[in-house]
Amino acid sequence: MSEKEYAVTLLNKVPEYKLGYVVAYLQGLTADEAEDDEFCEMLLKESENETEKGEVTLEELAEMCGVNIDEL
Repeated sequence: MSEKEYAVTLLNKVPEYKLGYVVAYLQGLTADEAEDDEFCEMLLKESENETEKGEVTLEELAEMCGVNIDEL
């Protein structure tokens, strides 16, 4: 059995609710490196051009996410 055939066999055993993880992983494996680099470059340039820069405390971040730190 080839590795590809074995992968298909394993894929057939993956429960439906876990297929999203498999698809995301496969997309990452098949992604074009050049496109990924261009996307990351664009994000970097956008962040460098942002006028609002600053720090967020852990407490502020928790509040933004709706998390009560005292309950952790």
